Amino acid sequence: MYRPEIKVLDCTIRDGGLINKWQFSDEFVRKVFIALSKAGVDYMEIGYKSSEKYFSRHENGKWKFCDDDDIKRVIDGVETDMKLSAMADIGRVEPEDIPPKSQSVLHMIRVACYANQVDKAITLAHHCMDKGYETTINLMAVSKVIERDIDEALNDLSKSDVPTVYLVDSFGSLYSEQIRALAKKYIEALPGKQIGIHTHNNQQLAFANTIEAIICGINRLDATLYGMGRGAGNCPLELLLSFLKNPKFDIRPILEVIQELLIPLKAKIEWGYHIPYMITGVLNEHPRSAMKIMAEKELPDLRQFYEDLIDGEPLD
Repeated sequence: MYRPEIKVLDCTIRDGGLINKWQFSDEFVRKVFIALSKAGVDYMEIGYKSSEKYFSRHENGKWKFCDDDDIKRVIDGVETDMKLSAMADIGRVEPEDIPPKSQSVLHMIRVACYANQVDKAITLAHHCMDKGYETTINLMAVSKVIERDIDEALNDLSKSDVPTVYLVDSFGSLYSEQIRALAKKYIEALPGKQIGIHTHNNQQLAFANTIEAIICGINRLDATLYGMGRGAGNCPLELLLSFLKNPKFDIRPILEVIQELLIPLKAKIEWGYHIPYMITGVLNEHPRSAMKIMAEKELPDLRQFYEDLIDGEPLD
């Protein structure tokens, strides 16, 4: 499946941080950075740009904020062509939290929003572009959005200057047929723009759905080391790079860092396919209730959990 237009972004630290509040050591992040660089990955998303008005540094690690001094410390002395990215959630960041590109080692800001926030996302993305960054808009949780609202959001995005828009299966609920239909919709609605895909693995479909997106013509691909990410995790980077057959990718550094860092970490902090995540995925629900269960280390009555979700019972 070699296609030179394809760009791969690893979001292990950013999405993986959702399961440990970004409590990664500098050494951990540096080793991931070096491995991804050696492997030929195009972008590394090293965390979020978030406002300290909304998040505490006592509860969240430094990669929730991505200060340039912290980033410079972990990348110091490494020669690489890989670009660095951070994500900014609408409603959780202020424009002043993002410095001019000339003062930052970040290359790209990815703006994450829901369909009803597209206007705010476009404003923030244009602000980032004016500051010199590459930008994307990641339209989250589209599995919960009615078709008319998706069409309206895509129409607004088509009129923007934002060059890349991501299709995001936030709840890991979509099947290949739905990915195919949405990919077609995004591509037709956004001529001249790059389309990306970000999948979650609640139904063990993250890799398969990413392949489906590639077949449909999507060229921006998200993945993580060993599938590490919120809840059931993401498309595993090692599978994706192996599938792409691009000679610039080398999975050997990926295998090394997985063995050194990710396998030991997974023994302490669990992510990946589990029945509670499967249930939320099948029912197209946010995985927060399943994450709460998994954090308690003792499974409840799974049938009752399923029935409570069907009945809309409060789970908090």
